Amino acid sequence: MRFIWLGFFLILPLLSFSQESEKALIFAPDIHFRSFWMSTSYPEDFKDDYALGASLNLGGKISYRENFKFHFGYRSFANIWSSDISDPDPLTGQSNRYETGLFDLLDTKDRFFGKLETFSFEYSNSKWGAKAGRMGINSDWVNAQDGRLSPTAVEGLNVWFLPSEKWKINLWGIGRMSVRGSSSWFDIGETVGIYPVGRNADGKPSQYFGNTDSDWIGIWDVNHKLKNGELNLSQTLVQNISSTYWARWERNWLIEGRKEKILLGFQAGFQHGIGEGGNEDISMVYKNPKDQNWAISGRIGYSNPNWTIHLNYTKVGGSGRWLSPREWGKDAWYTFVPRERNEGFEDVDAVVAYAEYRFPKNQFQIYTHLGYHWLSDIGDAAANKYAFPSYRQINLGMKYKPEFVKNLDFHLLMMNKEALGDMVLTPNQRYNKVEMIHINAIVNWRLN
Repeated sequence: MRFIWLGFFLILPLLSFSQESEKALIFAPDIHFRSFWMSTSYPEDFKDDYALGASLNLGGKISYRENFKFHFGYRSFANIWSSDISDPDPLTGQSNRYETGLFDLLDTKDRFFGKLETFSFEYSNSKWGAKAGRMGINSDWVNAQDGRLSPTAVEGLNVWFLPSEKWKINLWGIGRMSVRGSSSWFDIGETVGIYPVGRNADGKPSQYFGNTDSDWIGIWDVNHKLKNGELNLSQTLVQNISSTYWARWERNWLIEGRKEKILLGFQAGFQHGIGEGGNEDISMVYKNPKDQNWAISGRIGYSNPNWTIHLNYTKVGGSGRWLSPREWGKDAWYTFVPRERNEGFEDVDAVVAYAEYRFPKNQFQIYTHLGYHWLSDIGDAAANKYAFPSYRQINLGMKYKPEFVKNLDFHLLMMNKEALGDMVLTPNQRYNKVEMIHINAIVNWRLN
């Protein structure tokens, strides 16, 4: 909360001028309603689950002379209808992985709750700006990943500079987080392990949840606009855990005389452990301080007013596991496919094809992902944190924005994952991982 009080003092000058002109003070409501149906089905021996949840964010933005802004929002959650998602699967004894994430992972039986999600003060002009308090974020390795009833949010300070029209520098200091699938705000170390923890390098269950010591996250991000593209560089420094460097270059070649583009992209990154990796006791370490990992990712594609198609590849290598807490957002690489991540592995080869078609006369689109993910040996605990088999994933999706209701949108997603190869898997290597049909149906309405 110390960042919130800092923001309060930044905004104090606004109050002294509030009587100058009523027109200088503008209030805009910020309302977001979301309903989310989720179901996961298996062919035979595992427990099927489903849940219908809803969330409502009530808040607003107060602006003063375009330079000062105060943003607040309280989000409430409801489990409207669900199976017994708090009960473990009878065969494996494992907890449900998907539907519980709609609500509070630390209290899956809580059907109604809420939290102050946004509370920030901001000053900005044409050259720089600063925001303090609770806010959203969209960086390479800490981001909203808005795939549940609420996004991940952070508490801290964000400062940005615009040296020229082509350059932007972003700095973040984060002291607390409210991760998706939670009802509270946590210190940084407390967030690590709210999602399933997997196993240690020796094959025993990981013990880092509740035992990870990390006080802050620091991020710098530099973006440079190129002709028909951009270059982006960043570092995500997690105190006492890890440092991740990431670079991304993208370029779109316009086909002369036609409304068509050739899409090219390249990413490269390096990650290493720092400090104690979260705990001085090796049995409770989250990231081995000796780990050194690298990754490259590429994309080639084509787009026109109706179609977007691209082929993506990612290679992860090095020594130890590439780690980024699942609580903090999605993977940055091009082969990320919604409803799964390739985090927690020493070695990854992933190929993903994507196709999207936008109907020309309405706000309707369909899309598909087809991904093949070859992972570290499932028997090598040091290289495969979650005992996850190599897999094939297919996503089929539909998005629609009706013209008759402003700010309303629908999203339907159907996903199937199957293991690659003919290896005989144990029930624990299958449940929550492969051999499933997973369905999401989402309705959003916003007023802001």
